[in-house]
Amino acid sequence: MLRKLQVHLRDTFSVPARIMKTMSVPEGSYERSRNQYNSTRILREILKETPPDAIKILGIVDRDLCIPILTFVFGEAQLGGVASIVALARLRQEFYGLSPDDGILFERLCKEALHELGHNFGLIHCNDRECIMYLSNTVRDVDRKGTTYCGSCDSVLYLKTDPWRVQPWNRR
Repeated sequence: MLRKLQVHLRDTFSVPARIMKTMSVPEGSYERSRNQYNSTRILREILKETPPDAIKILGIVDRDLCIPILTFVFGEAQLGGVASIVALARLRQEFYGLSPDDGILFERLCKEALHELGHNFGLIHCNDRECIMYLSNTVRDVDRKGTTYCGSCDSVLYLKTDPWRVQPWNRR
């Protein structure tokens, strides 16, 4: 699944993507009272592992994540920053008592990965229910939204992800 995600991200952003070595879930990130892992603590550790040549880094964890003010999160990202994380636990059909479905899991993973990376590139939540950047409070929200950025978010993303494009005043 990670290799398929790697190709999907490479094709979406038109930049190389690589899979790094597996990291352990950091000690101190488990919140016993909630039976969940604090995504911000894990995100800090991911940031420490960012290679110097990386544009962005995305961690994928098979844990249920939370932050203090929310019951759970599908992911977390540094707005305009380098690191983000996506949690597989609540994206899995099994979490809801259903039979496993790798196709659904992969589609949800792609949506949430693009959503969190969108935040890394400076995008905020979008009001367009079809846009990847629409806020997902439930897995149904994840399933309902589309698989791409809306025109508005895509335009902003293009400006932030294509620093090498030729500007009209730079043409030779």
